[in-house]
Parts: sequence; C-alpha cells; structure tokens
Amino acid sequence: MGVQGFQDYIEKHCPSAVVPVELQKLARGSLVGGGRQRPPHTPLRLLVDADNCLHRLYGGFYTDWVSGGQWNHMLGYLAALAKACFGGNIELFVFFNGALEKARLHEWVKRQGNERQTAQQIVSHVQNKGTPPPKVWFLPPVCMAHCIRLALIRFHVKVAQSIEDHHQEVIGFCRENGFHGLVAYDSDYALCNIPYYFSAHALKLSRNGKSLTTSQYLMHEVAKQLDLNPNRFPIFAALLGNHILPDEDLASFHWSLLGPEHPLASLKVRAHQLVLPPCDVVIKAVADYVRNIQDTSDLDAIAKDVFQHSQSRTDDKVIRFKRAIGYYSATSKPMAFHPPHYLARPNPFGMPGIVPPYVPPQMLNIPQTSLQAKPVAPQVPSPGAPGQGPHPYNLAEPALTLETSGKNLTEQNYSNIPHEGKHTPLYERSSPINPAPSGSPNHVDSAYFPGSSTSSSSDNDEGSGGAANHISGNKIGWEKTGSHSEPQARGDPGDQTKAEGSSTASSGSQLAEGKGNQTGTVQPIPCLLSMPTRNHMDITTPPLPPVAPEVLRVAEHRHKKGLMYPYIFHVLTKGEIKIAVSIEDEASKDLPPAALLYRPVRQYVYGVLFSLAESRKKTERLAFRKNRLPPEFSPVIIKEWAAYKGKSPQTPELVEALAFREWTCPNLKRLWLGKAVEDKNRRMRAFLACMRSDTPAMLNPASVPTHLTVLCCVLRYMVQWPGARILRRQELDAFLAQALSPKLYEPDQLQELKIITSVLTSQF
Repeated sequence: MGVQGFQDYIEKHCPSAVVPVELQKLARGSLVGGGRQRPPHTPLRLLVDADNCLHRLYGGFYTDWVSGGQWNHMLGYLAALAKACFGGNIELFVFFNGALEKARLHEWVKRQGNERQTAQQIVSHVQNKGTPPPKVWFLPPVCMAHCIRLALIRFHVKVAQSIEDHHQEVIGFCRENGFHGLVAYDSDYALCNIPYYFSAHALKLSRNGKSLTTSQYLMHEVAKQLDLNPNRFPIFAALLGNHILPDEDLASFHWSLLGPEHPLASLKVRAHQLVLPPCDVVIKAVADYVRNIQDTSDLDAIAKDVFQHSQSRTDDKVIRFKRAIGYYSATSKPMAFHPPHYLARPNPFGMPGIVPPYVPPQMLNIPQTSLQAKPVAPQVPSPGAPGQGPHPYNLAEPALTLETSGKNLTEQNYSNIPHEGKHTPLYERSSPINPAPSGSPNHVDSAYFPGSSTSSSSDNDEGSGGAANHISGNKIGWEKTGSHSEPQARGDPGDQTKAEGSSTASSGSQLAEGKGNQTGTVQPIPCLLSMPTRNHMDITTPPLPPVAPEVLRVAEHRHKKGLMYPYIFHVLTKGEIKIAVSIEDEASKDLPPAALLYRPVRQYVYGVLFSLAESRKKTERLAFRKNRLPPEFSPVIIKEWAAYKGKSPQTPELVEALAFREWTCPNLKRLWLGKAVEDKNRRMRAFLACMRSDTPAMLNPASVPTHLTVLCCVLRYMVQWPGARILRRQELDAFLAQALSPKLYEPDQLQELKIITSVLTSQF
C-alpha cells in the first residue's frame, strides 16, 4: 500500500488525532475556552476533494444505490446539503479530479482490478438475494462524478476540476485562495502542510438538514505519536512508497528495517513469492529510520543507504527517490499567510475553537487535546535560542532538516507545527529535483510540465522486453516512417512499466497464514521491478492532428471550471482516456461489455473533436484541383485504458476516430464557437449522428419530448446494436415507464418496489 496506507494508519493507530467537529459551530465563530460567540465577518470556506467523498455526495451511503431511484435521491441530498451550508454560513468549493495522471497509472490499474471483482460481487448479490448490496461494496455508477458536478452547479455550489496533477492542484488551490480547511481522505493530504484537514469519509448531514459534522485530523498529534518532525514528512512519504517510487522498489529496504530478529523476518520469502511487510509495521519502521537520519539535506547519502541491498536499476531508483522527495516537499510548503478567522482546532477543553486571526506563523501554538484547567497561552522562543523551551523544532530550520537533539523528544515537544518558507503556485513550479537529460529513459514526467500531449513509452528499454510498448506484428504506417507524437521525446514515469509479476503484495493476515510453512532459509529479496512481468505497458501512437488554439483555450477553460466532461480535454491534448469499471455481469455470454457497447459512439466523437470529416474533405478537394490521386490518410488513434471481461487494464486499446458518412460535420471551432442558428442545428445533428439517431422524428416534440431526447437516443442505440440483443421488451418498457410516469419520480416509492429476479437483467 505504501504511502496510501498512512490515512488508514491514522484512523486505527492515532485515535487521539481524530476529533469530531460540527462545521456550523465553527462557522458561528466560537471562541477558545467556551460559550462566548462572535459574528464572523466571512463564511467558513472549505475546499472539498470530490474524488475522496463521491459516496457521501451521492447521498450519504444511500441504501438503494443500484436498483433505481438513486439519481432523484442524490439531487434531494445535494439540495439539502447546499441549503444547510448556505444557512450555516459555510461556503463549499468542490474540486473534482479531471486529470489523466499517467504518473499514477499503475495505481489506477490495480484499483480497476479490485473494482472489477467488487462489481461481480454486486451482480451476484442482486441476482441471488434481490436486495441492494451492502454499503461497503459501493461502486460509483458510471458518470456519477459528472452528474454530481452538474447538480452542484445547479444548486449554486462552486466547482472546479484538476487538469494535470490532482493532488498538487487541490493543495495549491486551497492555499492560494485562503480556504480555512480541506475536506478529503487521502494520505497525500495528510502528509502535506494543510492547516486544517477534515475527513471526507466522516462528512455527514443530519436527517433534519441542520447539522453538518465530520472529523478533524490533528497532524501535530500524529507527528507526536510517530515522534517525527513534520519537516521530515517528505522523506517519510518517499520511503513509504508512492506513485513515483512504488513500495515494490523499497521491499528490500523495508525488510532490512525490520531486521533478522523481527517476528515477520522468516516470512520474507513465502512459497517462492515475494511479499511486503504489513503497512502499519512499515510505517513505524520508516518513521524510526527517518527520525535518526543525521543530515536530511544529503539525499545522495540517504539514497545510498536505502538502496544498498538493491540488485537492479539502482540509479533509476535513486532518481525516483529524489523526485518523490521533491514532490512531497512542494506539497508541504507552508502557507505564506493564514486565512482570517475559523482557524479551528480543539481547545484545552476538547471543544473546537478559533485562533485569533492576526497571529504570525512563528507564534502560532497548537494547544494539547488533554484536559487542563486553563487554556495554554502561546509561547514564543527567544530569538537567540531557537528550538529550546516549548518548541522542539528550530522554526528557522529549512525543510528536511532536524537537529540530532530532536531524537528524544518529550510529549510537550509536539505542541507546535513549524510554519516557514514561502509558497509558490504549484502550476508555476517545475520539478524540485533536476531532471535527467532528455536522452535518459528517466526524465521528468508530464505532471511537472503542464501542456503535455500524448504520452510515450520512450523509457521502456528497462528490464526485459524493452520494445513491448510498440505495436507488435503488422507494422502500421507511422511506425515505418518512424514519426512519433511531439511529447514522446519527453517520457513519462507513468509509462514506465511496473512489474507486478508473480509477486504478491501480502497483507499482515496473509503473512500470518504462511508462517508455519516457512523453512529456516532466508533468501535475499530481489527488487520487484526487476521481474519480467509488468504492471502496465504503454503503446506508441501516431501524432495527433493539430487543434485550433481557440478551441484549446475554450476546452481548458471549460475543463477547469467543471463545465465539460474530462474525457474531451484528455482526447484533445493527450489522445487517450481511462474508462472506469462499470457494474455488469461478466458471466453473461450475450451482453457485450459497456466499454465495447459504446465504443462506436466514442469513435465518432473522436472524429468530431479532431474535425476529421472537414479536414479530409479539404485534402481531397485540393488533390482533385491539382489532378492528383487522393492521399492516404494517416489514422487518428486514441488510446483507451479499460478493464472488462477478457481485457486487462494493463495495456491500452488503439481505437480509430471515425467520420460520418451521411454528412460532412463542420470543424470543431465552428461547432463550438458558432453563434448562428444553423450552428446550433449542426451541434444537435452531430450529437444525433454520434448516437446513430440522425432522423427528423428525433427532433419532433410530438414524437420525442425534448427533455427525453438523450434517453431515447441511448435506448434507440441499444436496440439497434448488431448481433446480441441488448434490451428485451419488458426492459425497454421499464425505462420508458420510469421516464414518463409521475408516480415513479419519488425515490421513497421506488424504495418500496420489490426486485423480481426472474426478469432482472444482468447488466446495469
């Protein structure tokens, strides 16, 4: 699990660091020490990472989230949430994940495998028991984030969408815009220097809609229990394992920290499968190691010690280690200022309180949560003796450094979190670590350089099968000429193949199972990335056609504002998309996977986005005028990463963009930016043509009500699917009945309906 297990570690092993809070009380401006109140000058501004709490925004773990009625319930819940925030003087700003994040592709691949198994459990449960599945199996329905985003806009809740690196953009947006707190649930946020960090999983709106509660994470309390200076969190995060330096690369280091006397030492090699120590054990061991580092600025010496047992690709690991430290150092830079009011944290009486607004960062003291007779006044160290008195850390100490005297810190030593440094906007920041030369297979990934396009696999000469990322078998035209897309010379660590191989990243319980079967032989642990089997393999694609600058500006603006589905920007700029797992029955032999069912629609959308029809028509006209044969058009190829029956997410599928045969669709600039009536008609016709519903009757309100156009297009598309029969008569009637019957508009009535398993389809 690496660094991603740190959030669970806080929940399970640091109970004193998780404090329940009521957001309305914070918004009312309660003072430290009790009952007095003052009217706040500004609302309590909270930034919410929607990627961490989709299930909460969906309706607070609504029971019936599979079998029907969930969208109406979601709208009702979001309306109540918006009303409670407006009435309680709370300003929510919801940030959605709109980044492709190729650097985290190996994490996405693993997650898709787990969600695919969950989907099959859901289908089996519904078929066998006819009841909604357990809440712990919650799997976001397709396009749920998009629907929630549009619903929030409808209820006047501000939204935004990330574009390159979601975590960095959330942290940067939170700091630069003076938010009072971040509502999320991710280890990357826990390890950065966010002043007030609230739990997205614990976010709860009472039934009467008047109380909005959650939990606050006190990171100074976590630092106290780990006995670790927060300035050392970047090194700590880098050595736990992350998306830049996976924990598989650190397996030998983690085992070496435990030592031969550790109870789990004999389980390093189990049935010829490589295993990783349990996450909580690794966190404690790495914290001990980082605490005892003498010079945190000498990264070469640290890397040499960490990778002394590495058997392959040591130089690459050192580069990644430094880049990981740079990544977490950038996210851990303290704020240049503290937002006024609402600096909430438990006071000595255990109640959330407010720190007076004008307090220099060096003087900010975080009181203990233990009960005391009187509030603790802020204590300021004398200028001549930094680090003495109540402050264990030198407040002038640069990041990643700690005096050796800080090893044996007492309990009071964690009463303060240092605040120093100047914040630089994340979108202006390059990699803190010098990138490798451009010819190296390990240069800096596109996450550090905005504006990247189609990624490449130029770094796949590592290990075995270095050319595996190129299309094998028949050579396509662009491979013969050797042309590549523009950013392919840059490389992307997300495209570097990660080896999962035959290794097993085992949990503590799995380790315990095999304890009795181990022999006394202790074998060295080879690096998991030296194994030939890879976690994901990228494929080189031809360069994308040029897109008008005006179109790119509009696309970027709409994407950032949350007004456009993220796939569109991914296709225009990178030429690839990630398709999440949907709930479908893989045991069915008749129904095609959803990713394949709607692939023709996406192919036509790709053709519209790249103005395929008009550009080819112009080329043909030019050839005709010059009395030449029409040229052979190079295909526009989009990479689709998806996981479904018979398809692993480890490799992308190459999908060709298609143009309409019936008519010549205008270019994207005119289609998007045209203001004439005929431009509006062309936009509607392009949509209908993509859905194979380009008939006059679809636009006749007497035949198809305008508000049901999308539903009817989707049903028509499914009915027309060649080959297998997608919809049966009673299923089509059920869709139409739910859309037209006013009796089925209320989710409470739908909740009372009994699922008839005999006519239940296996696809949702």
